Amino acid sequence: MLKIFQFVLDWSEVWALFIPITILMLKKQPAKLTLVVSYMWAALIINLAIDLVWKFRILLPSAYNSNNFLYNLHSVVRFYLFSAFFIHLHQPFLVTVKKIVPIGFTLFIIINFTFFENFFDYWKFSSRLLSIEAALLLFYVLQYYLFKIKDSIGTKITNNVFWIVTGLGVFVALNFFIFLLYNELTTRFQSFAISLWSVHNISYIIFNLFLAKGFYESGK
Repeated sequence: MLKIFQFVLDWSEVWALFIPITILMLKKQPAKLTLVVSYMWAALIINLAIDLVWKFRILLPSAYNSNNFLYNLHSVVRFYLFSAFFIHLHQPFLVTVKKIVPIGFTLFIIINFTFFENFFDYWKFSSRLLSIEAALLLFYVLQYYLFKIKDSIGTKITNNVFWIVTGLGVFVALNFFIFLLYNELTTRFQSFAISLWSVHNISYIIFNLFLAKGFYESGK
């Protein structure tokens, strides 16, 4: 039973996406969620590639049987799509800061992967990239909540965007320290690091359940 549960968790980065995607197929979404919908399809393609490379790595040439760069790619795609999503909500709160953050993230990527890390590192994904992405997305989530608290008089807080933002917030908050410490843990406590990744997978399932709730609310 434990092996079955672990097998299900191992593939959760793929099958969990079909929960919100099913809602997408049944309910048309408003234009303001276009970037989130784009993330769903991009994540499905990237995560499917991640798991296929992992499962069939012994059949692939040694130069192509690492999926670590795909985690880096997913991180970059997720950040740009969700940061653009928050910016396009047009909330009159920290407008300039929200627009500057993606520029700063771009500069970080250029500097980090030019001088300090290899984007296509065979042995590990970039803990630095994923943890900074999580921290910046958490900033976007928190500023969204601050604005909603300020603007809550006479408005419904728990709308479709609220559920999507909450799901993202849960995911990045739970995974910030996992991303930050994961490479160090794999070096010193490999078995613990592997077990810890199950927390990431569970949080990703929760994230997709919140996305599905948001898409369902949009289709009402």
